[in-house]
Parts: sequence; structure tokens; C-alpha cells
Amino acid sequence: MAGPGRDTRGIVDAPDLFTHVRFRLRDPAPALRPHLEHYWLIDWDLSEPYTSHVVPHPSVHLVFQRTESDSETERADSAEVYGVVRGLFSRRLEGSGRVCGVKFRPGAFRPFAPGRPVSEWTGRRVRADEALAAPVHGPPASAAARAVLGPADEDARVAALDAYLLPLLPPPDAGAELATELAELVRTDRSLLRVDALARAGGMSVRSLQRLFSTYVGVGPKWVILRHRIHEALQRAGADPEPDWARLAADLGYSDQAHLVRDFTATVGVPPAAFTQR
Repeated sequence: MAGPGRDTRGIVDAPDLFTHVRFRLRDPAPALRPHLEHYWLIDWDLSEPYTSHVVPHPSVHLVFQRTESDSETERADSAEVYGVVRGLFSRRLEGSGRVCGVKFRPGAFRPFAPGRPVSEWTGRRVRADEALAAPVHGPPASAAARAVLGPADEDARVAALDAYLLPLLPPPDAGAELATELAELVRTDRSLLRVDALARAGGMSVRSLQRLFSTYVGVGPKWVILRHRIHEALQRAGADPEPDWARLAADLGYSDQAHLVRDFTATVGVPPAAFTQR
């Protein structure tokens, strides 16, 4: 089992979140791993409301969630696809609830929903049965939600996620594979700070790269580059109570500190200095 120390990048104040919810990351079945980064499981039972904040990744998510009131009869299970969120994602949690999420690798969702470019889902939240291809075998997502969310044992939840997604495995898609490869290159190669450099790495024109990302990732390559910069800034600011913002701006390829401050504030909702004080 993978714990919350793995890949918490993007969570604003992860230690505070973990005092309010139980958060775990789990690996999918091996056949699904080229398409999925991980499953994420959250449970909460709160005496007072709590609002979580996340700076999203360039990923599409399939989200099974259950919310409950004090009455066992007032329970709602749902299965939805969340397109890439451009701004800060905030979620108010109250009472008790459970979420079982599926994080697709950037670029890898389109083969599971081949009817539309991924950009059409960006910023949207839709029923999973509306977005995903109908399963050849097995129940629709709305019915699978009960199997995923019902078990108290998290191994059983992971098995239910695998059982739902394995029949949906799509045939190979060269465009998806290339988009995923290039998005991963942006994440891992900190020297790739310009769209034209990424286009050269992919052996294509800037225009072709933009079309590829619109179709398969849902946002443009410039947005992906900038988002990873903010994730890096968040991580380093969280690890250092007095970060050198001018040096960090230079390390992340910004022209000056003011440019980083503007991007950080627009994305996170508070200036860097206020974030580190909080």
C-alpha cells in the first residue's frame, strides 16, 4: 500500500488535510498502469466542516463518491468524470463521506472516451456514463459506484475499481502515447521551460503540439509547463519556511520574481509570502 507521502504535490497544506481525512494512494492492476497514475482513496467523518484546496494536475479524474447524513437512508453514490481544472480546486467536506478516485495519466484519458477531444471536458464535471465508452462487459459506472464505495476494506475497493476499468481498456492509440510521453517529459525535465523546446523534443511543430495537447491532454502545453512550475514552487515553499523567491523564480525559468508571484497568486489564491506564513 502506498501512503500519503507519495505524490502529494499540488495539495495545499497537505499535513493539515491529513489531520482531517484518511488519505491513501493505491496502484491499479498492471494492465491499467500505462493509462493510470494511481487510485486515491479518501474517507472522512468530521464534527465540523473542512475545506480542502488542491492545485490540480493536467489530469482527468474518474471520481466515485459517497456522502451520508446521520440517517442511513440519506446516502448518495455517484460516478463522475472531472476534466482538467484550470484554477484552484476547493472542496468543502462535512459530515461523513468516502471518495474513490482514478487519476489518469495526462494524455491517457482520450482512448477511454474517444468520441470527443479531452479539451471538451476541461473545467467540466459530468456523469461518468456520459463521458466513458460503454463497457463491453460489466455494469455502467453508475451501478459500479455501489461496488466501489460499499466495502469497508480498501483492498476490496481497489479490486472493484480494477474490475470496472479492465473491461474498458482501449486499443493502442499512438497519439495518446505521444501526448503522455511529452507530458511526462515536462514533469520530469526541469530544463523544458518553453513550448518550442517541447515541440522539438517531440519532433513536431508548435502548432501540431498544441493540437495534440488539446485533443489528448485537454489544456495547452504552455499551461502544463506553467502548472508544473507552480507545483514545484508549492513544494519548495512548503519545505522551507523562508524560501528565496528570487532564486526560486530563476530556477523555474521565470523572467523575474514578480512574474512568479503573479502566477502563484493567481493559481493558489494567496501571494507566496502569505502562503508561507499560513
